[in-house]
Amino acid sequence: MIRRRRGAAILAALAAAALLSLLFACVVGSVALSAGELLEALRDIAGGAPSTLAATLLELRLTRALSAFAIGGMLSLAGVMMQALLRNPLADPYVLGVSGGASVGALAAMLLLAAPWIVDAAAFGGAVSVALMLFLLAHRDLRGGIAEGNTSLLLLTGVIIAAGCGALITLMLSIAPETRLRGMVFWLIGDLSGTQLRALPWIVLAGALVFALRAARAMNIVALHAEAAATLGVRVGALRQGLFVCAALLTATAVSNGGSIGFVGLIVPHACRFALGPDHRLLLPTATLVGGTFLVLADTLARSAAAPHQLPVGVITAMIGVPLFLVQLHHIRRK
Repeated sequence: MIRRRRGAAILAALAAAALLSLLFACVVGSVALSAGELLEALRDIAGGAPSTLAATLLELRLTRALSAFAIGGMLSLAGVMMQALLRNPLADPYVLGVSGGASVGALAAMLLLAAPWIVDAAAFGGAVSVALMLFLLAHRDLRGGIAEGNTSLLLLTGVIIAAGCGALITLMLSIAPETRLRGMVFWLIGDLSGTQLRALPWIVLAGALVFALRAARAMNIVALHAEAAATLGVRVGALRQGLFVCAALLTATAVSNGGSIGFVGLIVPHACRFALGPDHRLLLPTATLVGGTFLVLADTLARSAAAPHQLPVGVITAMIGVPLFLVQLHHIRRK
C-alpha cells in the first residue's frame, strides 16, 4: 500500500511537471507572453480562430510543444522496451536500425522534392519496412527463449541493417543539391520546426503504454529470472515479439514526425531507473512523462537560445545527454 501511494505521488508530481513544461513552452520565445496575454490568447482561441498576435503565437507554440511531448514520450518508452527486450542497459530506440530506414525514406522523398506530408509518410514507410525485414530475419530469435545468444543475434542483425541504411544515407547526401542539403541534414539531426499536431502519435503512444503496463509484471520476472521465466508462467516468446513490435512502431512514429532525435530514449530510462528503481510498473509511465517533459524543454531552448534563429533540437538533446549519461555511468561504476 505504501509503495502504491509513493508511485501515485511520483506520477502526480511528474504529470504536474509536464503541464508546467507545456505552459513554459507557450510563454517563452523570441516574443515572450505575459500571464495576462496568455489568458487573453486562451480566450481568443476558445472563441474561434486566433485574431491577435498573442493567440497566434500561443497556438503555434502549443502545437509544437504537444508534438514534442508525444515524440519524447514515445522515444523514452521505446528505450525502456528495447532495454528490456535486449537485456542491455545501453540499448536505445535506434539500435536495431529502424531510424535508419526512416532516414532513407525521408531523404529519398526530399531528393524528389516531395511535399512535407509525403516526406513524413516515406519516413514512416521506411521505418516500418526495416522493422518488418528485421522481424522476418530474426523471427526465430524473437519467438525463442530469452537466452543471451538469441539476444546477440537479434542485435547483430539490427546493426548490419543499420549499417546498410547508413551507406544509403551517405550516398544520398553526397549527391544532394546544395539547396536541399541543409534541410536534409536538419532532418537527420532532429528538428521540430515544421512538425504538426497529429492524432496518430498520441494513439500509438497510448496503445503502446497500455500494452507495456499490462506486460510490466512479466518484464520484471524476465529481468530478475531470465532463464526460469517460462517456468514461472511468462510467455517469453509472445512478450519479446510484443516488445519488438511496440518499440519499432513507437520509433517509426517518432522519427517520421521529428527526425532522428538522439539520447532521449537512452538517458531518460537510465535516469528514471537510477532514481526510482527497476520496477517496470513504475518505470514505464515515469519514463514516458519524463521523456516528454525533457523534449519539450529541450525544444523550447532550441528555438529561443539563438532567436530568431532556431537550432535543431537533436543538438540540444545531445549536448545535455552526453554529460548526463557520463555522470550516470560514473555513479553506476562507484556503486
